[in-house]
Amino acid sequence: MPSDTEARAAARCPWATDPLAVVYHDEEWGVPVHEDRTHFEFLVLEGAQAGLSWLTILRKRDGYRRCFAEFDPAAVADFSEDDIERVLEDPGIVRNRQKVRATVSNAARFLELAEEAGSFDRYIWSFVGDTPIKNAFRSMSEVPARTAVSEALSADLRRRGFAFVGPTVCYAHLQAAGLVNDHLVTCPRWTALG
Repeated sequence: MPSDTEARAAARCPWATDPLAVVYHDEEWGVPVHEDRTHFEFLVLEGAQAGLSWLTILRKRDGYRRCFAEFDPAAVADFSEDDIERVLEDPGIVRNRQKVRATVSNAARFLELAEEAGSFDRYIWSFVGDTPIKNAFRSMSEVPARTAVSEALSADLRRRGFAFVGPTVCYAHLQAAGLVNDHLVTCPRWTALG
């Protein structure tokens, strides 16, 4: 008879195999986020992930935290050219100049949007009617890379001057921040997250 830990591992979403990914899957992915700073963190990380694996970004998460002021958007929005060059020298992140510059620019746009909407959280949750979308997928092949909601979010963010926020990046954000529950129905987290 399999142990409880073995049974959970067998049912867990199949992308969570690396120990770092398992912790992220079990403790963060799909949990509804209502803190602007956490939304900013996920936007930074998901933008950095474009074209790379999520595991690569998870392994560099501490480097991003260190380089980008613990994901404080006000501090990042104030980064100077010297700060950008300093960050680009750090091997703890993906040293892509366009992505680093986008992070700084996006921080300023993030603050503007949060002020306009009352919070970034209020803004983004309006795209799902303030209630998480709970899908019922049985296979990873059913999980979309983008949806009409992520396309609308992406278009609006780009209209506001954000970069590295295509529909796929936006869908990853919706999944990560719990606006969409895309755990497979066989995964214990699908039920746990309601």
